[in-house]
Amino acid sequence: MKKRSDKEKDLAFLRSEFENVNNIFLAGFAKMTVSQDYQLRKTVKEAGGEYKVVKNNLAQIAAEGLSSAPLFDKVAGMTSIAYTKGDVVALAKALSTYAKTTPAFVFKAGLVEGRVVDVKSIGELATMPSKEEIYAKLLYVIQAPAQQLVTVMNAVGRDLAVVVDQGVKENKFQG
Repeated sequence: MKKRSDKEKDLAFLRSEFENVNNIFLAGFAKMTVSQDYQLRKTVKEAGGEYKVVKNNLAQIAAEGLSSAPLFDKVAGMTSIAYTKGDVVALAKALSTYAKTTPAFVFKAGLVEGRVVDVKSIGELATMPSKEEIYAKLLYVIQAPAQQLVTVMNAVGRDLAVVVDQGVKENKFQG
């Protein structure tokens, strides 16, 4: 049994985490082996997230009065929490990929940008492009017209240089 002071520390830590994060995924992990759990923790860490196994009532108490409170209202059974302050799409992709290879890991619900989402929405979120991909596409869209303009402007000077060079080679510029 944990001491009351240890439980209060755990509660305070969990509350501070829930206050600072808007992206949480709840999952069931019954019948997972130790090596599968280790691999899951490693996958979540690589995606920039945190992974915790907590008691349901502790999570409910920690979330009271926060935007994440509705997420924990009907939580039952063995539940784990994966959350991130960073890229929610990266974490959703990592968890979805892991869930495909490990049937014992199943999604229960999620909180994305402060809104409760169902399992289907988590799957849709996992199919979205990552922030880096979106930034790259946006940069390309912004940069393409400028690049085309520079190419056209350089073409005028290049074409003039070609005409002058051809004239010199054919001795067209005799005085």
